[in-house]
Amino acid sequence: MARGEKARLLLCATAPVIERDGKLLLDKKFVEGMRLHCQMWPGPVTCILRRGAEHIPFGGQYERRDLGFDITLLESEEPIGERALTGVDVVLCAGDAHDVLHLADLGRRLGIKVIYTIEYTLETRLRIAAMDKGRSLARRVYSMLWNIRHEYRRRRAFRLADGIQANGYPAMAAYGRLNRNSMMYLDNRLKRDMYATAQEMKQKAARLRTGGPLRIIHSGRLERMKGAHDLIPIATALRDRGVDFTLDIYGDGSLREEIAQGIRNNNLGQVRLHGPVDFETELVPINRTEADIFLSCHRQSDPSCTYIECLGCGLPVAGYDNAMWSALLAESGGGWAVPMGRAGALAEKIAQLATHRDEITRCAEAGLRFARQHDFVAEFARRMDHARSALEEPVRWPAAATVPA
Repeated sequence: MARGEKARLLLCATAPVIERDGKLLLDKKFVEGMRLHCQMWPGPVTCILRRGAEHIPFGGQYERRDLGFDITLLESEEPIGERALTGVDVVLCAGDAHDVLHLADLGRRLGIKVIYTIEYTLETRLRIAAMDKGRSLARRVYSMLWNIRHEYRRRRAFRLADGIQANGYPAMAAYGRLNRNSMMYLDNRLKRDMYATAQEMKQKAARLRTGGPLRIIHSGRLERMKGAHDLIPIATALRDRGVDFTLDIYGDGSLREEIAQGIRNNNLGQVRLHGPVDFETELVPINRTEADIFLSCHRQSDPSCTYIECLGCGLPVAGYDNAMWSALLAESGGGWAVPMGRAGALAEKIAQLATHRDEITRCAEAGLRFARQHDFVAEFARRMDHARSALEEPVRWPAAATVPA
């Protein structure tokens, strides 16, 4: 079948769904992404979703006939079996989930191409489990052992699959060698008309030259696993060093009140705590015109799209040297990294930049050049082309024993 002509694509998605009065309540961004699949895939597109959601924050109601793609609904624990794959040519599924790891073997038996996407490495999963303060020590240890067990199944499935799409450098390093048809992509939400303009970059550079407070920004989930507990210590260290700065924090999470209390207790008038804002209509314009440096305290090596989205807004990143940011920094030149968890070192780096502002401009321009090569549509098109190419490849792997669902 040449380049996937009329081939049916099935996505095993993790998006929430609620059935209501004969209609489906779906996340709006999920629907937008599925419609892009429909535009770029030459044949029919369908997806599998699981029942069980109770609330969808940014949801909309849809008639099935208006979606442009088919949806198969399964119960929350119902296995994906042969019936769900009837008439399918290519399956694209999230390898981070454990309930799809049997599909590589099932696809082999049915003559269906199976491609996995992957974001988290085992190291990241174990770190997340270890940092889950909502669980007892025993439950955290159990979760870590559970992840190790399923990692064996994951790696075996990846070897059997017809392709792997790795989101970010750490995932590609961990899993790319398991399959001869592997590709890396940098997922993000920036479309071509959302990048910083030449005029905006000139205005930023001019403002930096004329002095004034260094405008620092942070956005995202205010959680310990995201490093949000380091924001106030860094701000306090900058204040104590006499740095003229502002720090705007956008987001919500379990540490929000702790951060607010830290602002009050340390008399940090330079720090402003905002709620979450819409990415495209609010956060992107703020990043492009009202900030000089993005402060990232993220300790995990997951492929946070925040990095490349900031670079695309002409906003260099100062962060810890986790595996993702270290590799992206080496490729892009779009910022700075200090040793993991060294909040004092991060504050010291920003203090140095406050007196070497030409370096901020240089890194901002380098990061923007790199990000322009990886806009959302371009990365998405590469992934669809990779999935279509699997249809042209004959099965060369030896037969395998069944991987249990």
